[in-house]
Amino acid sequence: MAKVVNPNVLVNLVSRRVRQLTSGGASARPMVADTTGLGAADIALLEIIEDKLQWELLEKPLQPEPAPKKRKKAPAVLG
Repeated sequence: MAKVVNPNVLVNLVSRRVRQLTSGGASARPMVADTTGLGAADIALLEIIEDKLQWELLEKPLQPEPAPKKRKKAPAVLG
């Protein structure tokens, strides 16, 4: 909590990093030297403690784009 003041941000950081570590791929390598006996969450927390992860809070939260409005169908013309 000394590095990340907001507990919600800390939970999000750890959960995203755990997903990266367990998914494989380029970002799945631990950024700390010794991971013997550590789980993915422990590695993520250690990376935060050692300032290996960079993050910043956005001043204004991103708002999702509104879904396009559905158009009503025109009545069928019989003729």
